[in-house]
Amino acid sequence: MSNDTNVDDPPEDVSDAPPDEGIVEEQSDRQGERSPLEEGGDRRTDVDDPTDEFDPSSDEADEDDDIETVDDLGSTVEVDPGVEVDEEIAEDDLLGGLKIDSTEDIEVPDRLVDQVIGQDEARDIIIKAAKQRRHVMMIGSPGTGKSMLAKAMSQLLPKEDLQDVLVYHNPDDGNEPKVRTVPAGKGEQIIDAHKEEARKRNQMRSILMWIIIAIVIGYAILSGNILLGVVAAGIIWLIFRYTSRGTDAMVPNMIVNNGDQRVAPFEDATGAHAGALLGDVRHDPFQSGGMETPSHDRVEPGSIHKANKGVLFVDEINTLDIRTQQKLMTAIQEGEFAITGQSERSSGAMVQTEPVPCDFIMVAAGNLDAMENMHPALRNRIKGYGYEVYMDDTIEDTPEMRRKYARFIAQEVERDGRLPHFTDDAVEEVILEAKRRSGRKNHLTLLFRSLGGLVRVAGDIARAEDREFTTRDDVLQAKQRSRSIEQQLADDYIERRKDYELQVNEGGVEGRVNGLAVMGEDSGIMLPVMAEIAPAQGGGQVIATGQLKEMAEESVQNVSAIIKKFSDVDLSEKDIHIQFVQAGQQGVDGDSASITVATAVISALENIPVDQSIAMTGSLSVRGDVLPVGGVTHKIEAAAKAGCSRVIIPEANEQDVMIEEEYEDMIEIIPCSNISEVLDVALMGEPKKDSLVDRLKSITGSAFDQGAVGSAGGSNPSPQ
Repeated sequence: MSNDTNVDDPPEDVSDAPPDEGIVEEQSDRQGERSPLEEGGDRRTDVDDPTDEFDPSSDEADEDDDIETVDDLGSTVEVDPGVEVDEEIAEDDLLGGLKIDSTEDIEVPDRLVDQVIGQDEARDIIIKAAKQRRHVMMIGSPGTGKSMLAKAMSQLLPKEDLQDVLVYHNPDDGNEPKVRTVPAGKGEQIIDAHKEEARKRNQMRSILMWIIIAIVIGYAILSGNILLGVVAAGIIWLIFRYTSRGTDAMVPNMIVNNGDQRVAPFEDATGAHAGALLGDVRHDPFQSGGMETPSHDRVEPGSIHKANKGVLFVDEINTLDIRTQQKLMTAIQEGEFAITGQSERSSGAMVQTEPVPCDFIMVAAGNLDAMENMHPALRNRIKGYGYEVYMDDTIEDTPEMRRKYARFIAQEVERDGRLPHFTDDAVEEVILEAKRRSGRKNHLTLLFRSLGGLVRVAGDIARAEDREFTTRDDVLQAKQRSRSIEQQLADDYIERRKDYELQVNEGGVEGRVNGLAVMGEDSGIMLPVMAEIAPAQGGGQVIATGQLKEMAEESVQNVSAIIKKFSDVDLSEKDIHIQFVQAGQQGVDGDSASITVATAVISALENIPVDQSIAMTGSLSVRGDVLPVGGVTHKIEAAAKAGCSRVIIPEANEQDVMIEEEYEDMIEIIPCSNISEVLDVALMGEPKKDSLVDRLKSITGSAFDQGAVGSAGGSNPSPQ
């Protein structure tokens, strides 16, 4: 039988085709029109365009036009339709010049693709990929809009290509069911027609059975052998009952039904096992004796089949089993994939259908580590026939973006359906938080999932108090209530250290420095570092404790190089012990404690106390340049919470500081560009300190002045 025939062409081998012909003839005589069976009766058919039977003047046609037209894909999105914008104050206004009383005044776009904020490059790629049917892989941090873009892509695909997929019993080989594709909506008509025909056949068989039973019992009564007649009637009933199952087996199984689908299918297969992704055949415990379930009725479609003519979205693509990724690659390449039982111990493993269409667009997503365990051939397939895009974490702060963030809040309120709208000052507070979470000056965060969580918590607070609108106070409360686990732990650590006097924030101590670290992504904590100099039993060495990870160990080695260069003390006969106090089981990672370690060691070597009212963070080059690090805002706030009055940060990070207003008067921020500036601020005891700093400056000469800015400005922020 041909694999690619027109739906109107008759099957080449009538004996192999499903028993549609008799039904078609009977229904055509009865209704005077073509049966849906006749329209959809051949395997892997090329489906006629259903728009031939579509009335463009109908309401349904108008609704389809509203969903998407290809010509509109590149249209500019209006940020604030119907809302007045004051361009004169837009640059300095947190709302970007929007004149609104609440988010109720902001209109939310209907299309998902128009609701995407900040990811302009990814949005353009999705639009192009939908138009050209290309695969896409999106890599980026969680919560940047990857799944939203994938859903938006399904709305951009044409609906007229959708198909229903039917599985038929194969009379030649029951373990190889036949597959048919028909236009979307035709499958239900075919199923109903088959069921009606099966019902009529069963009715006729039932009438015939009771007639035969009546004749047999009547003859037995007349002949006087009633017992024999009853036994014969029972045998006849069993025979008819057993053979009637063959009629039911003629009813096809519709595994993909797109009859009610308004847009192209979107299937989220994130975390799906092999059966859910590739399809499966259910186990049949009754495999003989007339009680078995026909194999075609046990076929279950996978996400790749349900996504036919639509979008298959797989987040964390690297979590899929390698063999599953190989089969997924085959499905992408061939556009069809046969369904078989996934378990070797199941009776379904003996069943394998004809190839089932799976012509989907693959949208793979994941974090940066997703590419490590991804099958290279699968990635090559996506890259060779599609696009790879990196999702940004932040975007430049402009009046237009601030207006879009106001619209984002309106979108979240509308999507939730239970939250009160936000007042203008509440929107301003959320935008301020977006600036703060970006960690960069003049930028806004694009981690919308966590920002949306803040919006929902604030709305829940307002709703619990039965208020009409969500206010700024609700947002401030939400910021406290929506703290991450890491932030709650950090605050708890600070309080516990105060109880046990482990936190020192006044006076001077030799070899002890208040370092700063980040827990998770948004939680700062003060981490003291202590240094002690002891006579060496053999050659001098640097010993660091506190569960140091690889990068932290390397930073300690860099610090030891600086100490050897700048110190007058002979280190060949001394051991330098460095302890990260109460680092915990997670240990210390990153190099942001470099200036802390250097200050502690130099203080211990020179017997000069360190001012304990100062905390510090910063990386250090082997030349003594202070390099930028990440998380400075959270670290500064942690220092303020711990009671420190001053904090040293890299000069290059000065532009990234966006602390809360409550901390601005609590702590003084001191930017430094080299180690001599750090020591000048942190060390106490004027004669010794001045002598040490002058010696460092005389040794380095003009090296700092020439290299500090270039080195710091060209460095990437540390993970810590």
